[in-house]
Amino acid sequence: MTRQVTLSRRTLLLMATVTGVIVANLNFIQPIENLIATDFRVSKAIVGLLAMLTQLGYAFGLLLIVPLGDIFDRYHLIQFMMGLSILSLLLAYWAPTVTVFGIATTLVGVTSVAPQIIIPYAGYLAPALQRGKVLGVVLSGLLTGILLSRSFSGLLGSLIPWQNIYLVAAVIDLFFLVIVHWRLPRDQRGHRALNYGAVIRTLPKLLVTQKPLQGAALNGFCLFGISNVLWSTLAFYLAAQYHLGSNVAGLLGLLGIAGVLAAPMIGTLVDQRSPRLTVGLGMVFSGIAFVIFWLAGHWLFGLIVGIILLDLGTQFSQVSNQAIVQSLNRQQSSRNNSVFMFSYFLGGSFGTLAATWAWGQAGWTGVCGVALVFLVLAFIGHLRIGEPEKLTVNNG
Repeated sequence: MTRQVTLSRRTLLLMATVTGVIVANLNFIQPIENLIATDFRVSKAIVGLLAMLTQLGYAFGLLLIVPLGDIFDRYHLIQFMMGLSILSLLLAYWAPTVTVFGIATTLVGVTSVAPQIIIPYAGYLAPALQRGKVLGVVLSGLLTGILLSRSFSGLLGSLIPWQNIYLVAAVIDLFFLVIVHWRLPRDQRGHRALNYGAVIRTLPKLLVTQKPLQGAALNGFCLFGISNVLWSTLAFYLAAQYHLGSNVAGLLGLLGIAGVLAAPMIGTLVDQRSPRLTVGLGMVFSGIAFVIFWLAGHWLFGLIVGIILLDLGTQFSQVSNQAIVQSLNRQQSSRNNSVFMFSYFLGGSFGTLAATWAWGQAGWTGVCGVALVFLVLAFIGHLRIGEPEKLTVNNG
């Protein structure tokens, strides 16, 4: 069907903003892990497990829900998932026990997948020769949501009971749900005559038959795993090394503004040069970041420089891999994105779990060692699977 909707600047800004607002739900827990452990009287390992459950829930939401974007019109699907996410946030706010909170935070992960329905929709609406740039703008919104969520959560956690963070987030999400209802373009494809079970069964085949998707999935697994290695243990490190609280952990999250500002430029670089180059740069930045964390992390200046480089590395990886994934068959764009982002957040959940365990076993040195393992795996995948030198347009 010929597309009747174009991607205006206002629409693109709305998509980027909503993407950031919703993805923020996943990261509220990271700067306030110490507060949650104290309030529920549980160990840091348990709180680390809760953070992992959020990421794991998101990964399975990506796998089982995002493919619906190839069946149902995205305009209604995005709103439906935003509504479920609001209910999950309210459950996290109310949770009287750590068990209920664990269920709630898992559901927050599962239901906060609307950004991964928005991203393929933006790629679908974008002109082919501007797709990298458009995705860079939307992913700037994604990264902004991630970094501001840590600052938002950390600062509020030092001022009000941590549970209220989830209540405030639910109200903000409701506000944007109303805007989305009135302003987001209607999906001209409508509903498609596809069977959900058949669509899900195609996911393994998509991964097996598309080498670019394999490379993007493995690189995303490793690079987001490396990112979560830091953010899942930073609050513990700040408390142990500097006796600092959640507010400082949140403020350090603002350093990711470098990645936000760089995202559109990264997208342009992908369009003009090659994703293989930019994926490689992502690995280099992330690797240098953890060398700095290991050698100079006991100084705040070392932490600051490392965080800037790590966020740049994560953004290089995310923009490049999304451009690769969205250049594949348009009729399968939601499913391709589902496979990629499932791997991406699966890596994030493993990074969280492994780093929390390593912190208990070997402290900061163990955390940096876990990052090294992820980086070696990413490098091997880059050599063996690789990424395309140039993106091709496949309209499916």
